[in-house]
Amino acid sequence: MKNSAINRVVIFGALAIIGIIAIQAYLLMNTWDAQEKAFQEKVLIALQGVVKQYEKLGKSINAYDIINQMTSNYWVVNINDVINQRSLEHFLKHELEGVGLREDFEYGIYNCDTRKMIYGSYISYMQDEPKQKQVEDAKAEQLPVSAKYTNQNYFGIRFPTRNSQILSNMRLTLIFSGILLVTIFFFLYAMSIILRQKRLSEMQKDFINNMTHEFKTPISTIRISTDVFLKSPEIIASPRLSQYANIIQEQNQRLNNQVEKVLQLAKIERGSFKLNKEDVDLHELVQSVLEGIRVQVEKLGGTVDCELGAKRPHIQADKLHLTNILHNLVDNATKYSKGNPKIILRTKTIDDNRIRLQIIDHGIGISKEDLAKVFEKFYRVPTGDIHDVKGFGLGLFYTKNICDAHGWKISIESEQGKGTTVSIII
Repeated sequence: MKNSAINRVVIFGALAIIGIIAIQAYLLMNTWDAQEKAFQEKVLIALQGVVKQYEKLGKSINAYDIINQMTSNYWVVNINDVINQRSLEHFLKHELEGVGLREDFEYGIYNCDTRKMIYGSYISYMQDEPKQKQVEDAKAEQLPVSAKYTNQNYFGIRFPTRNSQILSNMRLTLIFSGILLVTIFFFLYAMSIILRQKRLSEMQKDFINNMTHEFKTPISTIRISTDVFLKSPEIIASPRLSQYANIIQEQNQRLNNQVEKVLQLAKIERGSFKLNKEDVDLHELVQSVLEGIRVQVEKLGGTVDCELGAKRPHIQADKLHLTNILHNLVDNATKYSKGNPKIILRTKTIDDNRIRLQIIDHGIGISKEDLAKVFEKFYRVPTGDIHDVKGFGLGLFYTKNICDAHGWKISIESEQGKGTTVSIII
């Protein structure tokens, strides 16, 4: 993956994470506020019901300023009359349960004569051990006294477990938030792995490129030495030594071609690759390439034919790389043939500005699954037991990049058992 692509992934990923966290926080706050508002409305309705119960008992209650919320979980109700603890507890339980609130609460009664808040009781709907301890702790606390009603009788009610109850109601939302946080964590973990693999990949590329450069010197030395051998009278006079010297020269040239290919691919991936375009006669270049490979094909009992039908074969291209492309494609057509290779190179004019170059073979073909991957770096089409085909999986990757650099379109059509056609629109 290129640096620019990784940078985009990191930036967009960070923006997405920030956006998701912001939205989730906003939703959580809104849900909390909605739950709290619903809770307060229920409490207010229940306390109004308690006031009505006292009115039915004939209590003279003020027409306004009766119920006041002191804190988020504490209310005081101004009855302004003597309040009986047993009746108050009954009214509170009845009205709170009537609005669907079965939450622990505690209450106290303020006596204006003694100016003290007398603790009433802690009403718990769950009687497990932790709750019992909470009840005991709550009984030890005094409810706050309201400075507003110091000369009147009132009662206060507090819900000590209000926050935990709201959280309980938001259980599903909190579960999804937890899942989201875990997902974000794994995304960040995946991004750290990608960045680490990228660094390792760059180190590997640098190592391969440096080693490839180091190969150039011994390859050049072997080539010079081989040329000297081939010109030596002693080597010329000995067919066996001459044969070995030619083998060394051929294999050295093959190694040099592979090294050059790796170096060119490294330049392409770094973005430092530049084409040296010139006027090229496509037909002349095709014929020269075929002359070099015709002997090899004929040794295998095959044929190479040309159907050069393009009306104006002169194009602007990098001659060296176009030659390498043709060698790669014809070499593939030869290696992946079954029996006697039959290869056709065809050119045809599409319109005034475009030529179609095709390399056609009647070989083993490529499956649909492999066809989508043939341009990937290091990918090689499996050949089973038909051929022992050597290679590094760089030929078509190199070809695709050179075509892209020229602005050409390359495509492959193939059918297993019938052959392959590679088309380049120039």
